[in-house]
Amino acid sequence: MSRAPAIELPTTDDFTTMARALEAELHKLIVGQQELVRHVVTSLLAGGHVLLEGVPGLGKTALVRAVGDALTLQFARIQFTPDLMPADITGTMVISETDTGRRFVFQHGPVFANIVLADEINRATPKTQSALLEAMQEHSVTVAGETRPLPAPFFVLATQNPIELEGTYPLPEAQLDRFLMKLLVPFPSNDDLVEIARRTTGPELPRVEPVAGTETLLGMIALARTVPVADHVIDYAARLVRATHPQHADLDMVRTLVRFGASPRAVQGLVQGAKVRALLDGRFNVAFDDIRQLATPVLRHRVLLGFEAEAQGTTPDEVIAHIVDSVDTDPAVS
Repeated sequence: MSRAPAIELPTTDDFTTMARALEAELHKLIVGQQELVRHVVTSLLAGGHVLLEGVPGLGKTALVRAVGDALTLQFARIQFTPDLMPADITGTMVISETDTGRRFVFQHGPVFANIVLADEINRATPKTQSALLEAMQEHSVTVAGETRPLPAPFFVLATQNPIELEGTYPLPEAQLDRFLMKLLVPFPSNDDLVEIARRTTGPELPRVEPVAGTETLLGMIALARTVPVADHVIDYAARLVRATHPQHADLDMVRTLVRFGASPRAVQGLVQGAKVRALLDGRFNVAFDDIRQLATPVLRHRVLLGFEAEAQGTTPDEVIAHIVDSVDTDPAVS
């Protein structure tokens, strides 16, 4: 049985330098949005998938394309529409003529890539959306009884329109949980709008240059996993996630407004993302603030609110902010 080749880990300084270079390339195309870009880079280096939500025209697709241009990885785009079928994503068995006659062969779908842009993912039916469940969790696809591995690394960067817009379907909770982060794309400021016009209406358009390839990215992901995390920091992340559950929380707001809390994947996401943030800050240890900074993007799509919250206009972000303010780093105080 052959072993996978060992991954060469970069130094901490090389990790930080490469991550900053990646961010700089993305900012050639994406004006402002520093926090958004930082979260996307953090999620990629943590090995997680990203869901970008915003109204049309805010540059969600452009950001994902810029990621594909900055990383010399295999890139594929899937435009989700109501008539898209699961086989259009995963691939299917087709009849092929060979020297020995006709036989079935597997035709790979676009999901067999390193970076998959699932554009407007919530415009497809739930059945088609669910075709990504195995790919996002197991990094494999099963068709006709045979499981085929996806290339490494494998990321799904999906865009979606707010569910209030016409022609959208809510993503299944099981699929939402497979995204490490859900990021809201805000409308640009006036200064950013001016800069966007300057960059995109001149004789030359901004061009993103590649800064890292497969081996480099895999090494950075592997290095992030080696960052130590103290037990009391992991305990804090666990207590934050547990506080999102109405049956376990001591917070009236959670018991009243929340239907379901975050899954154990949320704890994993908080800790792994915090390791990346520590490295980006030049530290080889995770702090409480790393967990706090990731609480909203990691938890917002995993906290499901009830009807009373909707009637009051309360958002998941407001509930999460209240939890972060209420859960102390010292378990004896919380």
